[in-house]
Amino acid sequence: MVECQIAARGIHDPRVLAAMLEIPRHLFIPPPYDHAAYDDNPLPIGSGQTISQPYIVALMTELLHPKVTDNMLEIGAGSGYQAAVLSRLIRRLTTIERITTVVNLARTNLKSIGIDNVIVIEGDGSLGYPGNAPYDGIIITAATPDVPQPLIEQLADGGILVAPVGGRDIQDLITFHKKGGSIIRGSHGGVRFVPLIGQHGWENKNS
Repeated sequence: MVECQIAARGIHDPRVLAAMLEIPRHLFIPPPYDHAAYDDNPLPIGSGQTISQPYIVALMTELLHPKVTDNMLEIGAGSGYQAAVLSRLIRRLTTIERITTVVNLARTNLKSIGIDNVIVIEGDGSLGYPGNAPYDGIIITAATPDVPQPLIEQLADGGILVAPVGGRDIQDLITFHKKGGSIIRGSHGGVRFVPLIGQHGWENKNS
């Protein structure tokens, strides 16, 4: 997976590649989809949520430029796979998930492989988590119509935010680099994520 689907497509950061090699993706995917864990595809994890394809996980991780001293925030814990990868690269990660069953899944999965520097919070990810701010990096793993203002406020000066921004069906993968109160924006191609539901995201159609 790492050699043929990630490194071959342009991910070069050796620390990111090592983390992708270390974390067993099949442990974060429930049956009957775990047999396809190392294919380069998103897969269902229950409750209408998905685990991102490995290449996108690696790309978003590399775009954060993670350092061992970093304190980061993830919006959308899912089954915990992206958090597990980041846990090998930074000091601390806070990850927020709104669905109780998915929160429990992420906590169980992370505990099963001994990860102790990730805090899983149940709540509205579009509000961020001020208690552990400011963050050196913020990753949004759900589609947002725009970057929620609370997350920009919680991003440290010099920090990077990575997010899929656009409509509910198709988004552009965007980086926001905060420098001296200004935001430098970059675009990194089209992606498809489940919608970010919350006060500063999309309305829940099922509510």
